[in-house]
Amino acid sequence: MTADLEEKTDRYERLLADALDAAEPAAPKETPLEEGATECLEMARSYLEDGRHFRETGDLVNALASFSYGHGWLDAGARLGVLSVPRDGHLFTV
Repeated sequence: MTADLEEKTDRYERLLADALDAAEPAAPKETPLEEGATECLEMARSYLEDGRHFRETGDLVNALASFSYGHGWLDAGARLGVLSVPRDGHLFTV
């Protein structure tokens, strides 16, 4: 079971890191929507950092949860249209 958790945590960390690299703000400048896009990206980055911290301390369950939550912020931003993301491939569900 630990090997499965390690593999899944690795996979979700890569997915979040790659998704963060691919996501870009798509909202009009100097609007509340731009603030929302910025917040989505900041939250995703924070969850990536948190997940890496949890991994370093051996807490794979919270690492996996952090990576998943981070990706959720990106997916939400993409679905709301405040983030531009690739529509093909495996990074996003939109």
